[in-house]
Amino acid sequence: MKKKMGRPTKDIDPVQFEKLCEMMCTKKEIASFFNLSEDTIERWCKKTYKQTFAVTYDQKSDKGRIAIRRVQLQKAKEGNITMLIWLGKQWLGQSEKVEEKVTQEVKQEITYTTEWASKLPDEGNA
Repeated sequence: MKKKMGRPTKDIDPVQFEKLCEMMCTKKEIASFFNLSEDTIERWCKKTYKQTFAVTYDQKSDKGRIAIRRVQLQKAKEGNITMLIWLGKQWLGQSEKVEEKVTQEVKQEITYTTEWASKLPDEGNA
């Protein structure tokens, strides 16, 4: 029998991994949760999902964004004024119109020269 070489593979529970993605944890946080390196998480994604961590994360974290959106809309429907204003600004392009009147004084520096030296009396005539 051939003896296996290298480190034993680390088990990552795909359900836990996907929940962490749904919670929008970073790669560093996910690696820390499983007590692994970020490189190991990257390799595991390529092996398990046949794509990079970034692509996998983007797909799996969508559920988290959906959950947040659901809660935001619920709060707005309940009459949360702050949430209504925020959603209006973010999704509907609404904004508070603020009129500002700007006045500016124009100061112009005027430079002129005089020929006073030619009008002085001669030293001999004084």
